[in-house]
Amino acid sequence: MRTARLANLDVTSIGLGTAPLGGLFSAVSDEDAEATIAQAWSLGVRFFDTAPLYGFGLAERRLGAFLRQQKRDEFAISTKVGRLLRPETNATEDDHYKGAPALRPRFDFSYDGVMRSMEDSLDRLGLDRVDVLLVHDPDDHYDDAVNGAFRALMRLRDDGTVKAIGSGMNQSEMLTRFAETVPVDCFLLAGRYTLLDQGALDALFPVCTTKNIGILLGGIYNSGILADPHSGAKFNYEDADAALVARALELDQLCRKHGTELKAAAFQFCMAHPAVTVAVTGARNAAEVADNIAMSERAVPQAFWHELRAKKLVDARAPLPGGA
Repeated sequence: MRTARLANLDVTSIGLGTAPLGGLFSAVSDEDAEATIAQAWSLGVRFFDTAPLYGFGLAERRLGAFLRQQKRDEFAISTKVGRLLRPETNATEDDHYKGAPALRPRFDFSYDGVMRSMEDSLDRLGLDRVDVLLVHDPDDHYDDAVNGAFRALMRLRDDGTVKAIGSGMNQSEMLTRFAETVPVDCFLLAGRYTLLDQGALDALFPVCTTKNIGILLGGIYNSGILADPHSGAKFNYEDADAALVARALELDQLCRKHGTELKAAAFQFCMAHPAVTVAVTGARNAAEVADNIAMSERAVPQAFWHELRAKKLVDARAPLPGGA
């Protein structure tokens, strides 16, 4: 598998995202979770992304159980801060995470809260360190993130506890503000650079390219609609509206016309932008891992990309594979 440079880390260009292993939308057994991670490893994936939010600690525990069996210098792992998990005795099943423990996240972007979050994550992972630490979803907490969370992350990077710092969000606007004000190494951008949404082209990707800030790109299928477009498909973790479903179906029809698959086009479109360092793809079983990696290599005719451009189905500024 191709590798890339992220800060002072060598990482694989495809990473495994573990939100599905935390039971996102449907429960996943321990056995399926282990098989999923093992399949990714066997196919060459050596970058893994997780977070306390994913299954309220479940994804971190499952990922750590596998990675503890590997040589520590053979993989890189990122996790996130900004939410502390606390017991909730009367917790009902969460709308997003199924089969999760009776814990619930509490936002905390303070310096001390970040340090506690880091310790808690290491305990769940059973590892002595993580490589990349990201401030998670500080959408309504910009000042706290800058004055508290990032101050803690910079200390952890300075003393060698972590190698790279940044933020992970489902929007590009605040990441752009961080890029302009905080000495970050990378961002995890989820769902905002895809065949359906190229908002990152406006400001985020240009500033990241200028400042050599790596992009870990998640949500390349926009929560599923670009994997299987249909009424009721998910976009940004919620039911997609009719207009988005119609656009996804148009893209799917164009792929079929050219004898290729929408998932392959979605994957390769994202990786064609030079700002993107790693494509972080989620999976809930071994077959999905294998399929995701296959999509990165599946033949997509140049005629498809030319027609995609001609029909103005993507932003004219977006680079396409093969220079189409």
